[in-house]
Amino acid sequence: MTEPNPETDGGIDSGGGSESGTDAGVGTDGTDSELGSDGASTPVPIADPELSADAIERVESVLESDRLADGPEVRAFEDEFATYCGTDEGVATANGTTALHAALEALGVEDGDAVITSPFSFVASANAIRLAGGTPVFADIDPETYTLDPDAVERVLEERDDIVGLLPVHLYGLPADMPALCALADERDLFVVEDACQAHGAAIDGTRVGGFGDAACFSFYPTKNMTTGEGGMIVTDRADVADRSASYVNHGRDTSGTGGYDHVDLGHNYRLTSVAAAIGRVQLERLSQFNRARRENAAAYDDRFADLPLETPTEPAGSRHVYHQYTVRTDDRDGLETTLSEREVGTGVYYETPIHRLPAYETVSTAAATLPRAERAADEVLSLPVHPGLSERDRRIVVEAVRDHFASQ
Repeated sequence: MTEPNPETDGGIDSGGGSESGTDAGVGTDGTDSELGSDGASTPVPIADPELSADAIERVESVLESDRLADGPEVRAFEDEFATYCGTDEGVATANGTTALHAALEALGVEDGDAVITSPFSFVASANAIRLAGGTPVFADIDPETYTLDPDAVERVLEERDDIVGLLPVHLYGLPADMPALCALADERDLFVVEDACQAHGAAIDGTRVGGFGDAACFSFYPTKNMTTGEGGMIVTDRADVADRSASYVNHGRDTSGTGGYDHVDLGHNYRLTSVAAAIGRVQLERLSQFNRARRENAAAYDDRFADLPLETPTEPAGSRHVYHQYTVRTDDRDGLETTLSEREVGTGVYYETPIHRLPAYETVSTAAATLPRAERAADEVLSLPVHPGLSERDRRIVVEAVRDHFASQ
């Protein structure tokens, strides 16, 4: 699920974030980083994308070359990201939405085909199914993980005979229950496309997301766990899916490598640029560091919120959460959001309207379903800053604001 820009007001910062997530909160001029030049407190943003000097140098190198669009830099990024995910193939795309769309096209989704997905996600998860000609069918979520509930999926499968695939979403950095979902798919010969746009590096029993389904799709939007500015990636072990995806994102060209205008099928220009790939290759080198900082920040929150009437993120046994978001839950969501805003702490509501209740889905027959768990979550969730750029002081500001809110109740 790739998003347009709901999570931050800024773009890519060229060095504003701490690499460890645990710096002491002192600015380069020796002043407290909490204070601006006028002595006012500096807000704690919900996201703080950061580029290193190495990434800037890599971009400059590409700019000095004659390959600004597709080229060797993109091929290298595809190979490196696929290796990271433990898959055989990678196909870079312009963003996460195009990755989802191209993967579904490569898997042969046709008009009238139904694909089960989550109602509690960014709209791109369902939009991609519609763009490929299919119909999204929603199954309710697990109320603790916010991901597709396998039991709810099984109930849908028992009711319908037109389902051709599953599109589970790894939400907030936590993997969906892939062993159970893949077992359901295997029993019925359905494809599985993982929406891993928020879960770079998340894993189940040591297997990283991307390695469970027929294909998986990632987004490299600036607020994700790693970025290319804008970008996406399809990973797969299936050579046929990789080949069809690579053709689809390049106007349906033959992928034999002739470089000519041999368009063998319908396609789009969904290509990633070499400039974006250059950023991605350096970001990938730092992904483990970024995820470690996110997990450290999340652990600090878990400890300080343990005695509050606040539901904090879960991490099921065997799962590795990479905390794209640190999402809490309370029936006083709006009040907590107001308190944090007054303390200049950035927050986000992901997502305040389930997909099946969006205006764009009023004409989709399968959106008429009642999905109480997703609908309740939409009323109660709130995401707090957890990005790698948080200093210890930033974390303290967030914790104090949250604790003060509940102390005042």
